[in-house]
Amino acid sequence: MKKINLPTKITIARIGLSVLLIFAIVILYFLDQFKVFSIAEVGNITLNNSGATINWIMIVLMLVFLFASLTDFLDGYLARKYQLVTDLGKFLDPIADKMLINSMMVFLALNFVSLTNNLKFSFFLVIIMIVRDLIVDGLRFMVAKKNVVVAANIFGKLKTVTQMLAIIVVFLNGFPFSYFDYNWPIYLHIGDWLCYIATFFSVLSGVIYVKQNIKYIL
Repeated sequence: MKKINLPTKITIARIGLSVLLIFAIVILYFLDQFKVFSIAEVGNITLNNSGATINWIMIVLMLVFLFASLTDFLDGYLARKYQLVTDLGKFLDPIADKMLINSMMVFLALNFVSLTNNLKFSFFLVIIMIVRDLIVDGLRFMVAKKNVVVAANIFGKLKTVTQMLAIIVVFLNGFPFSYFDYNWPIYLHIGDWLCYIATFFSVLSGVIYVKQNIKYIL
């Protein structure tokens, strides 16, 4: 039996961090729903006289997410540099990414987050990005039977980076942009635009994947 190499161990650690985040969020959700304590009352900090706030509980969750996100770049870098790419790593890496990113987008679209955040992910955008992932994963599975590897393109990488940036800003309720865009129209804050950009690159990269590989399906 082959030993699991370092990049794959880092990927597994990212899955573990994702599970930890999801567990913490579920606990917070039920504590808030059953009125054990109000996340907004306990964690909200007012930034300025305009009423913009940031929540320290969200900051802690964001820091865990940020650390897990950085491992995504680290395991890929190590695997390529030291030629440690394995089938197990290629299988686990997209699972780890989707567990981390998709679960956080769903969390940030939940209604109870609005008790602490003025800024949140639109469920409509989250659904679009999750459907895109399902289509691309199905495509990967089909072409894999023909021994074809669907390589990540630059737009797929931009999609991941912009999703992570958008999630971080939403966790922070728009900080640092909230200092001057707090009174902007709803859905037009800078954090909202980051969500729109992430959705754009998600759809664009998905269309490119399908266009480049539809011949293998047909």
